[in-house]
Amino acid sequence: MAGKGKLLIIDDNVELLFALQLFLKPHFAKIDTIKNPNQLLSQLEVDEYDVYLLDMNFKAGINSGNEGLYWLNRILDFDSNACVVLITAYGDVELAVKAMKEGAVDFIQKSWDENKILSTLLSAYKLRNSKLEIKGLKEKQKQINHQINKNTQFVRGNSKGMLDVFRTVEKVAATEANVLITGENGTGKEVIARELHLLSHRKDQVFVSVDLGSLSENLFESELFGSKKGAFTDAKEDRMGRFELASGGTLFLDEIGNVPIHLQTKLLTAIQNKQIVPVGGNSPVEVDVRILAATNCNLLEMAADGLFREDLLYRLNTITIELPTLRERIDDIPELADFFLQKYADQYNKGECTLEKSAIKKLSQYSWPGNIREFQHIIEKSVILSDTKKLSASDVLIGEGFQLSKKILDSFNLTDNEKLLIEKAIKHTGGNMSLAAKELGINRSTLYDKIKKYDL
Repeated sequence: MAGKGKLLIIDDNVELLFALQLFLKPHFAKIDTIKNPNQLLSQLEVDEYDVYLLDMNFKAGINSGNEGLYWLNRILDFDSNACVVLITAYGDVELAVKAMKEGAVDFIQKSWDENKILSTLLSAYKLRNSKLEIKGLKEKQKQINHQINKNTQFVRGNSKGMLDVFRTVEKVAATEANVLITGENGTGKEVIARELHLLSHRKDQVFVSVDLGSLSENLFESELFGSKKGAFTDAKEDRMGRFELASGGTLFLDEIGNVPIHLQTKLLTAIQNKQIVPVGGNSPVEVDVRILAATNCNLLEMAADGLFREDLLYRLNTITIELPTLRERIDDIPELADFFLQKYADQYNKGECTLEKSAIKKLSQYSWPGNIREFQHIIEKSVILSDTKKLSASDVLIGEGFQLSKKILDSFNLTDNEKLLIEKAIKHTGGNMSLAAKELGINRSTLYDKIKKYDL
């Protein structure tokens, strides 16, 4: 630590100022002293300090410490990351506790204990560096969030269903209410979750999304709650879970309906107590997260069938937002088509592209089982393969090569049939694993297992 940091000492004892300056000189790059605290604010305008050593009492006969507390608050008003160590001739424990609550980082007596003085000030300097590092990381996170949010554009549309959705979003975004977002796959549930986050007071904090449907039961706890080194075979270091990563911000729990009933209890406990215990840990960790969840399942029916905990459901659905399917918002298709057309025309350097009326009509007449996600994929594919900037109905490639065959295979081998069906489902949904799993009537983790089994 030698030769680092800037220290300001405020004390009315001239001899003490001289002695401290002489003793601490080898350990700080710069040391300034002030005898009269009334000069403090003007000094703060001139220079910036890492550590402050502040006397508690300046007027003769007054030992309350109120002067020190007053100037402590003035320093913190000027710099919220300031590290202030208070010093007094009176070892008042209650005063020390009060000072720490007001924002002091430590408290020492005026008895000349060199080791205590030096260790306390160097610890304060180390804390100052940590505070500045955290401040820098938060600023970087804000910039990253801003860039992500700037690139996360979408079309609200003017259909009644979407207008109702956004009226609700605007009402609840600024609250701390948990929100359950429901709707078919591909309707834009994560987009709505991000919009809720952006309109909340947590917008400058992190938005963490976790796909619960893709988590195996073995990884569920460690992914959500973190793990300690040595907790299991591959735990070579402490690992932070999604709850702790999202603390201060928003945690989006996608595919909440896929969580097995025996794991729902642990999720409920974390949400209810605002605490998590990492795998292999003993001490609870406080977390401050707003929970947004999404599902394409009917959780009320699942709860009635004993597949979903009612108490967890009530924790999640303080507010429920149901997203309409694309076939229920046909009026939005021209606006959506133009948005994605320009997005992919720019992405693939196609210049200014337009859609003819015949193309819009074709898009409007399709049923869109994959909703917005399928729509987006079709527009992207059409832009890539089209040789013209003005796309007609024939340029809009809906369903080509994606319809499932209704022919029964000559072979009665279950493995052959299962592999072929999985291949067709994946192709039919454009690689959308959630939609493919739904078409096949299985969950995503089972689909991933079969993909590995058949080396697809």
